[in-house]
Amino acid sequence: MIDFIMKDVLGTPAILVGLFAFFGLILQKKGVADTVSGTLKTIMGFVILGAGATILIGALDIFGKMFEKAFSIQGIIPNNEAIVAIAQESLGTETAMIMLFGMLVNILIARFTPFKYIFLTGHHTLFMACLISAVFATGGVTGVPLIIIGSLILGSLMVFMPAILQPYMRQITGNDNLALGHFGSFGYFTSAFVAKRVGDKSKSTEDIKVPKSLGFLRDTSVAMSLTMTILFLIVAPLAGKTFVEAELSGGTNFLVFSFMQAITFAAGVYIVLAGVRMLIAEIVPAFKGIADKVVKDAKPALDAPAVFPFAPNAVIIGFLSSFIAGILSMFILPLLGLKIIVPGLIPHFFTGAAAGVFGNATGGRRGAIIGAFANGLLISFLPALLLPVLGSLGFEGTTFGDSDFGIVGILLSYLIQLFT
Repeated sequence: MIDFIMKDVLGTPAILVGLFAFFGLILQKKGVADTVSGTLKTIMGFVILGAGATILIGALDIFGKMFEKAFSIQGIIPNNEAIVAIAQESLGTETAMIMLFGMLVNILIARFTPFKYIFLTGHHTLFMACLISAVFATGGVTGVPLIIIGSLILGSLMVFMPAILQPYMRQITGNDNLALGHFGSFGYFTSAFVAKRVGDKSKSTEDIKVPKSLGFLRDTSVAMSLTMTILFLIVAPLAGKTFVEAELSGGTNFLVFSFMQAITFAAGVYIVLAGVRMLIAEIVPAFKGIADKVVKDAKPALDAPAVFPFAPNAVIIGFLSSFIAGILSMFILPLLGLKIIVPGLIPHFFTGAAAGVFGNATGGRRGAIIGAFANGLLISFLPALLLPVLGSLGFEGTTFGDSDFGIVGILLSYLIQLFT
């Protein structure tokens, strides 16, 4: 039963968010029709978002393989899903218990403190629970103490990370209805903080003037398609016609295949944005019931793509800037005696894009570029510093990708060393 609840219910983001919407509508005493409609549309919004993300990840994975082949790169590739799958073999029970009790701690803190955030990104809750389990187990803390301490840490992070971003979220969204629940928070905070000091928020990425002859670039989907087409058509020939057609395309011409992957990527972004818009339209009013009856003034903390529709141009700029920082870091890390971290397209897209939106909100175009670049450096150096902390998991060729995992893992490791 616990396995069913943790993996199939709470571990499925769409159902988790749908449950919160359902209870919110019930608490508002909405009719059956409104409750069913609101719940299903909330779940549908998340499913659409997930479908778009799957398409995106598929295209990014292919680009990543081309990139590695083209430049003969060998190193550690950060991937949250991969490291969690490996860790679950030995830490599955501890991770599940920390996740369950951590969510309860989140609700209790939101109920009885001024920090009214309910963290709704279920997969990131699982990832952080797994990281905490791995770091404590490596430090020799196991059993009940691990679960109790881990749950308190996780629940606190689920409230306080959205809280530190909320001043910037208000600038992005123009209101205080929505929070960000994603464990790339340190990178987003850094982006907004740096951007405010080096940029000019009056010159937004969304106000970029495009010549009439290039008017089609005002359409974000078209701009994204062209950007990715250029990237694919540069990398594919370097990877080699034979490699692409034999290993990736199933025999389709390597240039045609690359072009279609670029368009597929842009389609994925379009679907993600559509899903986010539906999700926000349903979850915010549905959450009013929880805000009024259970946790007064509660705010839903949603996944990183929730900010994408507020600055679509910053999404493209942030991704590219973060990725460039990742490429440069590959050459710097070995000079410092650290493992090479191959820039993972998935973390650089999702966190880089969000960092671009945060940077734009406080520093405009220049802020989006520099802020996302700072995020790219963080998600390159932090995984390298985190590797030794993970013990045996650090030898698996992958690690956690987003900034909060690196910060939390390294800090917890130092604390464990102090007290043991």
